[in-house]
Amino acid sequence: MKPSRSAPIGRTPPGPPRSATLAMLRSLAGDRLGLMSSAAARYGDASKLSIGPKSLYFFNHPDHAKHVLADNSANYHKGIGLVQARRALGDGLLTSDGELWRTQRKVIQPAFQHRRITGQTGIVVDEAAKLVARLRSRAGGEPVEVLDEMTVFTLGVLGRALLDSDLGAFDAVGHSFEAVQDQAMFEMVSMSMVPTWVPLPRQRRFRRARAELHRVVDRLVTDRIATRQVDGDDVLTRLIESTRREADPEVGRRRMQDEVVTLLLAGHETTASTLGWTLHLIDRHPEVGARLRAEAVDVLGDRPPVHEDLRRLVYTTMVIEEAMRLYPPVWILPRAAQQDDEVGGYHVPAGADVLICPYTLHRHPEFWADSETFRPERFAPEQKANRSRYSYLPFGAGPRFCVGSSLGMMEAVLVIAMITRELRLTGVPGRPVVPEPMLSLRVRGGLEMAVRSEG
Repeated sequence: MKPSRSAPIGRTPPGPPRSATLAMLRSLAGDRLGLMSSAAARYGDASKLSIGPKSLYFFNHPDHAKHVLADNSANYHKGIGLVQARRALGDGLLTSDGELWRTQRKVIQPAFQHRRITGQTGIVVDEAAKLVARLRSRAGGEPVEVLDEMTVFTLGVLGRALLDSDLGAFDAVGHSFEAVQDQAMFEMVSMSMVPTWVPLPRQRRFRRARAELHRVVDRLVTDRIATRQVDGDDVLTRLIESTRREADPEVGRRRMQDEVVTLLLAGHETTASTLGWTLHLIDRHPEVGARLRAEAVDVLGDRPPVHEDLRRLVYTTMVIEEAMRLYPPVWILPRAAQQDDEVGGYHVPAGADVLICPYTLHRHPEFWADSETFRPERFAPEQKANRSRYSYLPFGAGPRFCVGSSLGMMEAVLVIAMITRELRLTGVPGRPVVPEPMLSLRVRGGLEMAVRSEG
């Protein structure tokens, strides 16, 4: 960590007056993307958003992101929002900090090593084939709720690949995760000022959902211990061994619940959202869909994909990367400064809340020409080579770079290739597709699409 400074160095970022607090609170509750986008457009690469007694330091340049997330990351712990989300998510990998986070990461990281993820290709392909079969069975019929289907797919992959378990045996687990995510965002926006016992409908749903997810985790652990020796290399096995070392068994049980719920929530939600946005953008750009199908047929023929196909599905990868530019699964990265610092010539005091927003950074006009346009060619290999590494942060950056990024990309590339090879999904006329910034950037109200066979 860089040494603290005894006196402020650098300027104070520009921003709206504190008298604008009420308007910003309304935006924080109802238009978070608009709040960040308008701040970037009006004040440039750095701004100070004063909301009552609290000030948010918003930085929107690749050099700023590099400093906060990587170069001086030890000075920036998890910040506003994620701290409050602990009340819903507990101390899992997403919300923890310091030594606890380092211990958790050390336990979980080996399950995401390249060799092991490569070995999970068959699981991804199998779950993708089930998804395609479900979609094909609905061809020509009523529209399908695509995000529900993507959730079934991603939870199926995570259950088998990371926990060596079948989550399909647990009904409505996807809806339980949705209720927990809604509560986590409510905690962020309300700054955890509403007690969890207040009988709001949202909070009642959350308490039921959290209890259900804890029951699922307890059942997975009990079944694993009862049916075989715990000697595998999956996440569940590693967590069982790790939490056994807790002096208090109840502490170990709670930690197991927090870890598994957080891992599954973050892992399935981000990939499912990315797949939904990708299918929406393909529908809006038929020429992209035609080129995707041509590549899938050329590379795969009529056989199931294998891991070596990933490097040959070049255009498919470009499309997904561009979808994540416009709709990054992690739309904001909040941090809290531990000591005084300087970012881009601006003073950041100890204790300040700092925001890096991939959604706005991915639209920065200096780094992305015609930034609102969907253009997969931006991610051709020769284009990527000349771009600032920190202008594109779909998986974060620095020590807290998403541990599951390789698995998520493999899922997305293979399933999009398998879907577009034989099916076309089209949106429902008159149904708006609007981003909703929750823990991930999902589609508000779901995404209904009609299915048509291309074969």
